[in-house]
Amino acid sequence: MHTPSSIPRPSLYFSYQVHEPWLPRSGAPEGRHPVVIAGSGPAALVTALELARHGVASVVCAAELQLTQGSRAICFTRRSLEILQQVGVADRMTAQGLPWRFGNSFYRGQLVYRMEAAHDPDDRFAPVLNIQQQFLEQYLYEACEKSPLIDFRWGNKIERIDLLDDGVRVHVDTPAGAYALRADWLVAADGGRSGLRSQMQLSMEGASYEGVFVIADIRIDLPLPTERLAFFDPPWNPGNTILMHREPHNIWRVDYQLPPGESSEEALRPESLKKRIDAQLAMIGFAGTPWEMDWSSVYSARTLTLSDYLHGRVVFVGDAAHLLPIFGVRGANTAFQDAQSLGWHLAYTVRGLAGSGLMRNYSAERVGAAREIIDESGKSTRFMAPPSRGFRMLRDAVLSLSLTQDFVRPLYHWRTSRPHEYTDSALNSQDDDDALFEAGPAKGAPPSNVQLAPGDYLLDHLGGGFDLLVFAGAAALPEAVVERVRAWRARGLGLRITAVGGAVAGADQTLADSGGRARAKYGVGADGAAYLLRPDQHVCARWRALDVDRLEAALLRALGAGVHPNTGQAVCA
Repeated sequence: MHTPSSIPRPSLYFSYQVHEPWLPRSGAPEGRHPVVIAGSGPAALVTALELARHGVASVVCAAELQLTQGSRAICFTRRSLEILQQVGVADRMTAQGLPWRFGNSFYRGQLVYRMEAAHDPDDRFAPVLNIQQQFLEQYLYEACEKSPLIDFRWGNKIERIDLLDDGVRVHVDTPAGAYALRADWLVAADGGRSGLRSQMQLSMEGASYEGVFVIADIRIDLPLPTERLAFFDPPWNPGNTILMHREPHNIWRVDYQLPPGESSEEALRPESLKKRIDAQLAMIGFAGTPWEMDWSSVYSARTLTLSDYLHGRVVFVGDAAHLLPIFGVRGANTAFQDAQSLGWHLAYTVRGLAGSGLMRNYSAERVGAAREIIDESGKSTRFMAPPSRGFRMLRDAVLSLSLTQDFVRPLYHWRTSRPHEYTDSALNSQDDDDALFEAGPAKGAPPSNVQLAPGDYLLDHLGGGFDLLVFAGAAALPEAVVERVRAWRARGLGLRITAVGGAVAGADQTLADSGGRARAKYGVGADGAAYLLRPDQHVCARWRALDVDRLEAALLRALGAGVHPNTGQAVCA
């Protein structure tokens, strides 16, 4: 019988709530649900909210009775906040979090590189926001509680599953005993130690690095700005790296690499933690400043992914699908992109709006994204924690030269997480005018935000289904386009038409573009140009002039008509 802890987790700044477990009724028949989600972390919660946004119900099985212990993920990128805006929690994140855009790298007490993340008036959100994962999970959970389409079950641990031809039988244990339910689809969002991944005997590809890091969250009052701090080869930890981040509520994250051969148990002993944190504070000029330990843990840098996220009716997302190093804030930020993508792919499949290959496309796109991230983050990891003598010699040469030579300093750049561009997606139109645009987001790219008026941005008005952006030219949309859109809506497809820069008869909403910022950002020179955005807001087609036949072809393709159901690769129209 599953007996999760009912003792609130300790924290200096966060009040953990212990929830009542969901208990099965004795003798109740086995239920059947469109989607069951294993896990209750950010990937699971965003997936549930995305499914609900697209009209699909889900059951969320949370093994514990309370939120995750410790701050864990703390750095959230601009694109992540745009995704969280879609599920209704971005405002709470920004109200609590600490925005930043600068990163500093130090060697031998000298600032050798200062990174500045791009930011302009068209960005609603800062490049990065620091906030502890517990707050994020609380906001997401409370949003789930408000949705009638999400059945959240605390204290429900999925023990095993049986794969069926038309779904999955899920065996769940609770404090009142076990029960079973049927799911058309099971989402494996059960984290880096995924029990479902182990049960299905799925192996991951990639590399695990030997370097071990300690994470320590301390409460301390430091008069320093919210900027990333990285210290290479410091005197108290020679050859290794230390990172520092400010968090809300006077919490500071200190990450430091352990020397080879030291065990995790040794590293987490209170006297070891105190000695090293005191040494770090002394090095940056705050010796003797009082501090308290909130939470500590250890991690190893890994760059691993499943080669396929889809196995029958089981689909993997977040850390259950891939394990990425923290360098470049990739873990949770990649999970948000996974969850946003999975939400609409799965919802449109469940609702019968998509071709048989659409779920295969989710796997193809997100595995491709993970492999790109692994390539990038591997470079960062090898610099932060050199895995061999050769890499260490190269890193040390860069460190030494950076004291006097400007040209090597950009090698300190940590290659921050960025949204993946599905340039080669099977869902992209084959018959649009993408090649004729000289600017603007290309096929597969996420949208560019635009400030339309003070406090009012383009992405505030988009999302929830397909978006057709029409840049005002003619007074009205062609009647054939209006009729075809009406027909798609009658089939249940969410498709909203937005006129940008002036009223267009047949559009659902009109957005002003008095300064022409949107036209410039989207590379629109001729009136009547149009963009088609998928439900995850990635561009799947753009035209110099809109016509009904090419719109129809683009929608069919974006719904999986051009995806091979077995390989996920694009097929000829």
